[in-house]
Amino acid sequence: MVKDHMGKISSRRDDSHKGDYGKVLVVAGSKGMAGAAYLCSMGALRSGSGLVTCAVPRPLSAVLETKFTEVMTLSVSADAGGTGFGVKSLGDILDFAGKCDSVAIGPGLGDKPGVLKLVPELLNNIECPVVLDADGLNAMRGKVERIKKRKGPTVLTPHPGEAARLLEEDTRSVQDDRVGAAKRLVESTGAVVCLKGHGTVVAGQNSDIFINDSGNSGMATGGTGDVLTGIITSFIGQGLEPYGAAVSGVYLHGMAGDIAAQRKGPFSMIASDVLDSLHEAFSKAGI
Repeated sequence: MVKDHMGKISSRRDDSHKGDYGKVLVVAGSKGMAGAAYLCSMGALRSGSGLVTCAVPRPLSAVLETKFTEVMTLSVSADAGGTGFGVKSLGDILDFAGKCDSVAIGPGLGDKPGVLKLVPELLNNIECPVVLDADGLNAMRGKVERIKKRKGPTVLTPHPGEAARLLEEDTRSVQDDRVGAAKRLVESTGAVVCLKGHGTVVAGQNSDIFINDSGNSGMATGGTGDVLTGIITSFIGQGLEPYGAAVSGVYLHGMAGDIAAQRKGPFSMIASDVLDSLHEAFSKAGI
């Protein structure tokens, strides 16, 4: 049963305020991939976070400030080329992350040398839970032991190609044994792992294996994974333990995708359709 694996999302008290529902930081985006930062941040906000801030390279700050209404932005120093994150971004991000309940790192970061140096340093120094996705995962290729040494919990959300790179295997071997691949990643990183794809696998240390049955082929489009990262990060920020947050996020994300497919059809669905259907998924799940 899905409910046996999901974290318990607390009902809201009438006398609560935004500080009661988690402060989330999203480290995402670069030139040409600002949309990833938007989708991840809005995924967190739509999943109940009280406060969401998106750290963004200074040259992209004006773009995202125009796009965002409720999400705040943290403008940080860009890399030497002025197009994305780099080691100069580290101090600003760490100062802010120290006040947060959870941090998402990775969507749309790109693969410039500055990003490859920045991500390991963020993981070394951020103590609250981190959800690592996309280019954040790719930056840890060959460095997975550093994930295991983190001071705080970590959730990894790789697609099969990203999982293969972390495991130093080929994608086919991951797909041929998805449960085994997820377990190997848990063992090598000490993290909770969401191996995305048809029947997303969620695994953690001393946890059962959860295989998701929600979702559809319409979700095979750019940006849906960014929304998922935001959802999981939001749930952790609201107090769910990482495995339960991952299972809840994966299942409700797929349910939102199923609702979107009923309206738009899987052929024409885009990631923002999933985002726009989250409220119905939560309502359907009794949240």
